[in-house]
Amino acid sequence: MVLVDSNVLLDVITADPIWSGWSAEALQRHLDAGPAAINAIVVAEIAFAVERIEDVDNLLPSHLYRYLSIPREASFLAARAHAAYRERGGQRQMILPDFLIGAHALVAGIPLLTRDQRRYRQAFPGLTLISPDPGATAAR
Repeated sequence: MVLVDSNVLLDVITADPIWSGWSAEALQRHLDAGPAAINAIVVAEIAFAVERIEDVDNLLPSHLYRYLSIPREASFLAARAHAAYRERGGQRQMILPDFLIGAHALVAGIPLLTRDQRRYRQAFPGLTLISPDPGATAAR
């Protein structure tokens, strides 16, 4: 199982001209192996793109996506990652969603399927990432 970052799902949902090819291929490869994990943060970021909760359910059907609650240990780890971000000069006052997603994957011991490596690698060095090659930017 993998935790799917909302950027991968949104690439597919919105047919992103740059990333939809990579994201669709990577997502399908993992869905073929069984359900993928999502959490409240991912659902919230997907829900931003639709009008009704039923639309979210249609985009993230329960036979393909397993909803996992974020453990309190992951919430604590996300807060510590945000504190380190602020110490490095980060401007955002509220905890960044990426910190909650990355901490959840790390605490759960599952890889994170994302195309946004930089922040995750810096905040969670032990997190296994499934992401495009660093130089990849073109649509397939």
